Amino acid sequence: MPHKLGLSLAAAGLLVIGLTSVPPAASASVARHKILTGKIIGIDPGHNGKNYTDPSFLNHQIWNGRNWEDCDTTGTETDGGYTEAKFNWLVASKLAKILRKDGAKVVLTRHSNNGIGPCVNTRAHILDRAHANVSIDIHADGGPASGRGFTVLEPVADGPNNKVIKSSIRFGKLVHQAFLKYTPMGVSDYYGHNGYIFRNDLAGLNLTTMPKVLIECGNMRNRADAKLLTSVRVQREIAKALSEAIIRFLTGR
Repeated sequence: MPHKLGLSLAAAGLLVIGLTSVPPAASASVARHKILTGKIIGIDPGHNGKNYTDPSFLNHQIWNGRNWEDCDTTGTETDGGYTEAKFNWLVASKLAKILRKDGAKVVLTRHSNNGIGPCVNTRAHILDRAHANVSIDIHADGGPASGRGFTVLEPVADGPNNKVIKSSIRFGKLVHQAFLKYTPMGVSDYYGHNGYIFRNDLAGLNLTTMPKVLIECGNMRNRADAKLLTSVRVQREIAKALSEAIIRFLTGR
């Protein structure tokens, strides 16, 4: 009798799992939600909400792999006072939720927007020690008010990151494609070339041991970009874009 029931359900277009029938669409959803099982994803939401309260901490010097630089900065903000640190944290939180739903272990360099730091080199070390399969540094720019658009920042070989330059470039292309597909943000018209730039002066990229890029999601000092970046809908779309780029990078799907 159970075998006949199974055949009947299969004929009706249902997938039989034990005694529970699941429509094909639901089965695909289950598979999608486990697509990143066993993967470790690093997310670095740039800056922190209370950085402005401790200038001496921010200004102390750290080694970024090539040069000495400030531990961190406050980040930028819109003309209306919406901070980059808040934007970075909200997008990172939304991205982490998506990735965890898809089965990934997510490692964040900070766990709220109410703290100070950590320094940029410490952020890199946190993700390196986690042995992340890929990482993304999330930022928004403070460029000229007339400029608009996103830029993908790529690492330059300097020793620690030598083995992940090619894979970082491949990941960066996927991030670029996903931003154009899933978000209203266009490529930057003031920074880099066609939405890309190579940087050799950033600890997060210099010290990485896994594929990583930094994304400047838009220009907070531009009124049109600021309106988009502060929108919950657009923040969700940016998180969606980053998740799709990560999935494509790690699975080929």
